[in-house]
Amino acid sequence: MKRSCPGVIHFFLFLMVCCVGFSAAAQQYYDVTKFGAKRDSSAKATQAIKKAIDAAAKAGGGTVYFPAGKYLTGPIHFKSNITLFIDAGAELHFSNDFDDYLPMVESRYEGVDVTSFSPLFYANNVENIAITGRGIIDGHGKKWWDFVEGYKADQPRSKWQYEFDRLNKDILLPDDPKQMKRGFLRPPLVQFMHSKNILIQGVTFRNSPFWTINPEFCDNVTIHAVTVLNPQRLAPNTDGINPESCSNVRISDCFISVGDDCITIKSGKDQPGRAKAKPAENYSITNCTMLSGHGGVVIGSEMSGDVKKITISNCVFDGTDRGIRLKTVRGRGGVVEDIRVDNIIMKNIKDQAIVLDMEYAKSAPEPVTERTPTFRNIRFSNITAYTNEAMYINGIEEMPVNEISLHDVVFEAQRGITIRNAKDIQLQNVRVNTTVGSSLKADNVERLLVNGFETAKPIEDKFVITLNNTRGVSLQNNWPFSDTKKYLEITGADSRDINLRNNLFTNELILVGKEVDTKEIKRN
Repeated sequence: MKRSCPGVIHFFLFLMVCCVGFSAAAQQYYDVTKFGAKRDSSAKATQAIKKAIDAAAKAGGGTVYFPAGKYLTGPIHFKSNITLFIDAGAELHFSNDFDDYLPMVESRYEGVDVTSFSPLFYANNVENIAITGRGIIDGHGKKWWDFVEGYKADQPRSKWQYEFDRLNKDILLPDDPKQMKRGFLRPPLVQFMHSKNILIQGVTFRNSPFWTINPEFCDNVTIHAVTVLNPQRLAPNTDGINPESCSNVRISDCFISVGDDCITIKSGKDQPGRAKAKPAENYSITNCTMLSGHGGVVIGSEMSGDVKKITISNCVFDGTDRGIRLKTVRGRGGVVEDIRVDNIIMKNIKDQAIVLDMEYAKSAPEPVTERTPTFRNIRFSNITAYTNEAMYINGIEEMPVNEISLHDVVFEAQRGITIRNAKDIQLQNVRVNTTVGSSLKADNVERLLVNGFETAKPIEDKFVITLNNTRGVSLQNNWPFSDTKKYLEITGADSRDINLRNNLFTNELILVGKEVDTKEIKRN
């Protein structure tokens, strides 16, 4: 009897194993069209998509696949271990029938915990989920925008508002409860709650009803190579990416042009945010390009649960209203700290390139309590910005902005840097060219280091640096350009302990106000 060659047997065994492996892999894909979804948007695919997700979940997980085509759907709710793969040529168009987003679900709206309309993509207490592919996701937000923009406080309440009232009788309210009292809260396009191990990659989102990508209380979130497009003037509050009260978030290689802020970091609003006390921490934002938007990368104003350990690097902002913006107000509470911003290019910035504003809304001073916000240990470096105003730092009397530094920064601006109610500020190797006013104004600042500060285009009748009521100032290694007529102005009866060291400017370039004690000015 002729024996088979052992090599041949091993080869056939290998083929059998491969076939079994490929078959198992194939079974992990759940094509929504096989579950009844129409590829021509002739009928809503909501139930077909749900059946595909349920089948994948029952098998322990898998990929729900959307081949090229146009799908009409209501909200999509995730289960654990599910990937939605939206292939090139596939478009998901979400219904604009408000009833499709009932029943209402646990949600968060602008930092307040509520029960409201289902987000378009929704998950709660799941893990290992993803939205990937090269397809398009359209939120068809116009009907939502129009309802909110046209709403009048005295008009009859809708059935959706009555349902909101019924489900939210005992919620914690923010200091300004106007939105909650209105009771019609647009849903985010993507909102994942209390979940972990999340990936959103490659797809294009457009026309979101409200914030576009909004993870809440999530851990290990990756958002990579995503495009977000919402109409700039027509789509109110359609932020691009808003991870709120999350940990370990990576946002990279994204392209964003929206009707509000491009990327915003938040952690809850007022008492509701402080009650949850869940910070936004360990975020990395890199290699992103941002065009239209109220801000490029923004922290706040809802930061009551703290924001800490954030890096922003290698980004381009072109046409945003502001570049980097930190904003808060009395009553928020919370601490923003350990922020690093590096290697940024900004162009066509309509307002400020950098903003740290603790009076986002005006309010009266009050004793320091849990309602008092804090900004501290925030570092900016290697930035070039073409902007209307270079930088605006505005603390509050009872809690100055603290420990801020600029290193190797160039501003081409109409107006320069303004610093008010701050302490422990460093400007090192900073150039500010302006067309209007001083390059640097400091008012009520304590411990200010200005080292290697330059203005290549001094304005003949304006001082390059104006100090008012500043205490503990060190100006060193500053070398004005030869055509500088006025360099340093010192005013304010509270100005003291001002040290001028190793500077190349003469006394003729300095003006000291009559109310300033000249003994407080030391020249070395």
